Amino acid sequence: MKRTLVYVGPTLSLAEVARILPSALVQPPVAVGDLMQIVLGPPRERPARIAIIDGYFERMAAVWHKEILRAMELGIDVWGASSMGALRAAELAPFGMRGVGAIYKAFERGTLTADDEVAVAHLPAEHGYTAVSVALVDLRAAIAAAPMLTKVERERLVDTSRKHFYRDRTWEQLVEDGRAWLATKKANALAAWIGTGRPSRKAADARLLLRTLAKTPAKRPPTVRVPRTWAIKQLENWLDDP
Repeated sequence: MKRTLVYVGPTLSLAEVARILPSALVQPPVAVGDLMQIVLGPPRERPARIAIIDGYFERMAAVWHKEILRAMELGIDVWGASSMGALRAAELAPFGMRGVGAIYKAFERGTLTADDEVAVAHLPAEHGYTAVSVALVDLRAAIAAAPMLTKVERERLVDTSRKHFYRDRTWEQLVEDGRAWLATKKANALAAWIGTGRPSRKAADARLLLRTLAKTPAKRPPTVRVPRTWAIKQLENWLDDP
């Protein structure tokens, strides 16, 4: 039986992916060319499904929309959630890419619009892709759930977090931002509350995607035709060049 490829890095550990979806073939965060290599490879080696959770976007180019569409054109069922997967699923939903989770829905509705909402800095593969910053969507979730904050205080903290470069967004920075203007007692309460649990909307959506895949058979996506543009041909030539 053809397998499901899952592109994941900082959002979930390999062990958790294997526990929820034992049949998954786990891949590193997706980058430009990864799906085109599958498209250009032997048909018998193509997966039944591709699930995108994490993807590169800064140190290398992000996965192209058209290579996702090329995979779908060949009958591969492509899903996305949580991070890069949520972005691409929202952008390509009209063409048949399937999205899961609250973050995907927020991008699809236009409630979220900025790519850096899901961006995190993380360590390399040899360190398990461990995240060293916190996604703005996860900071939003924590701020929204913090019981000691008023609506105005929540909005101000979200706005302050948004102004930080994505690599500088951390739980410690969130607490420091609160201490800058919250009353001392409230700032201490926020710090203590953050210390007891740090919710991750991204991780929750990634788990939901894996659970959904575990109980949903793969199916051929809607028919899509991808024009062989100059850029696609250049990417194919680059991948074919030894």
